[in-house]
Amino acid sequence: MKKSAIPTIKDIKDLKGKRVVLRLDFNVPIKNGKIIETMRIDRAMPTVEYLARKKARVIILSHIGKDASSSLMPIVRYLNKTMNVGFVSDFRTEEARKVADGLPEGGVVMFENLRLDDRETENDSEFSKYLSSFGDIYVNDAFAVSHRAHASVVGITKYLPSYIGLLVADEIKNLSLALKPKHPFLFILGGAKFETKMPLMKKFMKIADHVFVGGVLANDFFHDEGIEVGKSFVDTYSFKLTPLLKKGKIILPTDVVVKNGNGNKTPVKDINELSSVDRIVDVGPETIKNLAPIIKTAKLIVWNGPLGYYEEGFDKGTIALLKAISESRATSIIGGGDTAAVVEKLGLNKKLSFVSTGGGATLDYLVDGRLIGIDAIIKCKKRK
Repeated sequence: MKKSAIPTIKDIKDLKGKRVVLRLDFNVPIKNGKIIETMRIDRAMPTVEYLARKKARVIILSHIGKDASSSLMPIVRYLNKTMNVGFVSDFRTEEARKVADGLPEGGVVMFENLRLDDRETENDSEFSKYLSSFGDIYVNDAFAVSHRAHASVVGITKYLPSYIGLLVADEIKNLSLALKPKHPFLFILGGAKFETKMPLMKKFMKIADHVFVGGVLANDFFHDEGIEVGKSFVDTYSFKLTPLLKKGKIILPTDVVVKNGNGNKTPVKDINELSSVDRIVDVGPETIKNLAPIIKTAKLIVWNGPLGYYEEGFDKGTIALLKAISESRATSIIGGGDTAAVVEKLGLNKKLSFVSTGGGATLDYLVDGRLIGIDAIIKCKKRK
């Protein structure tokens, strides 16, 4: 996907008074009405501010949660700390139409959770057309959902002149560095779900100099090799992983942190010393130490997926590796999702070259440099 082939909001000559339907991804964690992590919101704001400065009338669309049970109201309250953002509790009403039509130049309003309507995830054409009726222009700045064929991501591009926002342009610019990498190139893959990450593994086995595998994915390799993993989680998959090891690029943890039912103790063990009652919860310090010389000489490091159960407090391995990378001279690209949440928690954003806002979208883009939502923008026939 050539960057020049993707029209951005900066290609729009006149935004004054235009109604812009802006798809953002404000699907952030909220607990007791409080936003836990704001990176996706903060990273989207330059696009909102740009459109408002250009005197566009901005209608923000987003979803939150997996269904209609969550509300975007906490995000509206957060945004209103720095700018005036209106809110429509149901975009399917005449009130929504009145609010959108009555927006002043430079005004911004957010519609409630798109998943109030099942037609959103069904990419229903009538729903896409309805959403488009609120605007003169459509802008996709929701990178994290641009791998989804949803009405507000793909369907709407059939009805309005369509562009990408500043966040999506930045994601493409930085993630594209991994597609034609500088060498030495270290690729780090953690987390779980081998079935979704195997395409990524196969791709980067060809172009990376080293591939470090952690998290549940490492358990899968150990299991295939006949190494005792005790009660550790192992993915259900049909891949033969041992042949990948024979290629000589894959690095696996040499020591791990385990839980084994002995109170609150979490001993560190050599990977060949696990018992049938042990459960791997993180990588050990020797593993991080062994990676140090590779990190030191790398020119590019790309990482997706945590190394342990950070949500259970087993984040020392992930934190140690992030700090080592942040202190290196390598260009560092950190995949979104869980890994990005740890970066945010540590405040390391500015010490790393780029942190993606995507989860599954980042994975999909790294495989072949394409996303269905971005392709829809490129193919849009409504632009003059």
